[in-house]
Amino acid sequence: MELPQNGTLRYSITQCKTRREALTDGDTLTILTESKQKVIVRLNAIDAPENSQAFSNASKKSLSSICFKKAAIVDTFGFDKYGRMIGDVTCNEVNANKHQVENGMAWVYRKYSNDAKLIESEAQAKNMGLGLWDDPNPVPPWDFRHQVTPPTVPVVKSTTSGFSCSGKRFCKQMVSCDEARYYLEVCGVYRLDRDNDGVPCESIC
Repeated sequence: MELPQNGTLRYSITQCKTRREALTDGDTLTILTESKQKVIVRLNAIDAPENSQAFSNASKKSLSSICFKKAAIVDTFGFDKYGRMIGDVTCNEVNANKHQVENGMAWVYRKYSNDAKLIESEAQAKNMGLGLWDDPNPVPPWDFRHQVTPPTVPVVKSTTSGFSCSGKRFCKQMVSCDEARYYLEVCGVYRLDRDNDGVPCESIC
């Protein structure tokens, strides 16, 4: 089967091989065509943690869980400078690109995508602290590759309550309901209010 060179084209795959050497990270996999040709596919619009980054293994396992030994469809957009096919991959009717982002296993690659729905999925994963967003200061892979250190969570002092926005993100870190309310209302840690009723950390409030 001739490989597509450009344009958006649906490309039917018989099998995804996503373990060991066939899976480099959470956004790249090797597929096997009907003619038994191996093709490396880079998932379009997302960027997963590099091998030496936190959550790299979790990201690989996440991609493997939906695509390993599964029939797949690739909507391809041609090839990148490394010769990898760029595409949206669907395994068992699950969009792998979106799956990785909405589970906190990859970033939206803003340099190459402004997909509003994908960005919304990323924001929801971040708000819920899923996957890589469990880290208060996750490093995007494009910064990691160039060794750019992101700014840490700022510490904002309060002159009245005594609390500060010092990087806490989870209810289990709160020592009181007042602190939880401070983090919700002042620091903007909206994940503390999971049901959006205005009451944070209902186990203590």
